[in-house]
Amino acid sequence: MTGQQRIVVLGAGYAGLSAARRLAKTRDTTITVVDTRAEFVERVRLHQAAAGRPIRRWDLREMLERKGIEYIRARVTAIHPDAKRVDLDGEWTIGYDTLVYALGSAADRTSVPGVAEYAHFVATPEDVRDLPAGPVIVVGAGSTGIELAAELAESRRDSGGVTLLGSEEPGAWLSERAVEHIRATLTRLGVEIRAGVKVAEVLPEGVRLVDGTVLPAAAVVWTAGFTVPDLARVAGLDVDEQGRVRTDDTLRSLSHPDIYAAGDAALVAGPGGRPLRMACATALPTGSYVARAIRARARGTEPKPMSFRYHLQCLSLGRHDAVIQLLNADDTPAQRVIRGRTGAWVKENIVRFAGKAAGLR
Repeated sequence: MTGQQRIVVLGAGYAGLSAARRLAKTRDTTITVVDTRAEFVERVRLHQAAAGRPIRRWDLREMLERKGIEYIRARVTAIHPDAKRVDLDGEWTIGYDTLVYALGSAADRTSVPGVAEYAHFVATPEDVRDLPAGPVIVVGAGSTGIELAAELAESRRDSGGVTLLGSEEPGAWLSERAVEHIRATLTRLGVEIRAGVKVAEVLPEGVRLVDGTVLPAAAVVWTAGFTVPDLARVAGLDVDEQGRVRTDDTLRSLSHPDIYAAGDAALVAGPGGRPLRMACATALPTGSYVARAIRARARGTEPKPMSFRYHLQCLSLGRHDAVIQLLNADDTPAQRVIRGRTGAWVKENIVRFAGKAAGLR
């Protein structure tokens, strides 16, 4: 690069903040972050907020401008790669020399009938709102569903109970020891687990399963699946069937080399060629790497390909228990599992480290 360059980062989640913080150290460059939110909330704590626990919020403008980064609170309405500009709501436009696409993901609200109309969600801060008193059904036995069910059961012991529905056993992708501990802890907390079931429809007061069974509830929380914004597809970028930007081994768009992608909205090859999963554990390192790749090219050198592997996966089971699953190099579960209060301590420290890596502390 020569002269003053403008790098625009779309999204102020873990990936966007991680990239922006490191890019702010680049000489002869202005960094602009665009996001619709006034505050940053740690996404990995949203299940706590849904259970009525207070969680901290950070003022994005104050946090970014303190680091010399321009912050624009706006919604991205279109990207024009050929013209190197981004349209924002309010009918105004910003140009860029390099774009970082880190818009993250949101809850999939189209999976089955009634989801958008009647379900609650915990995928974004805007989703979280008070749940009514009475029994709650959590749909989806993945990480989010497990953490939410445990948190709700622990904090709403007199509210009518929590039921966790999933097509598989909670934590089925983990080791046998981890799965056993998850089931035992959820059961101890009073969660009713229904594995091997699928929801056909969300109703105003419950769900209907594919076998016709109707399960009543005061609230249904949907955690089964995520989607990414359609902006990249509409802009003509090379994307996969979900709309994630296809990238090379330096996280640069395959179709538009002035655009990099990180986090949930990027398709990044991981161990064994499998795409990296949507997670904080993916967002932070990909955001950090994008910044290093851009800075390397600004110095006239070619960055080394991104090399990344997961080391562990963490699931909280209320405030006093957790599962820390160690992983092999190919992302399969290892035999070692850290559980109980020690696991909860490890999980909390990992979450705090993630916040620090994003520039929150």
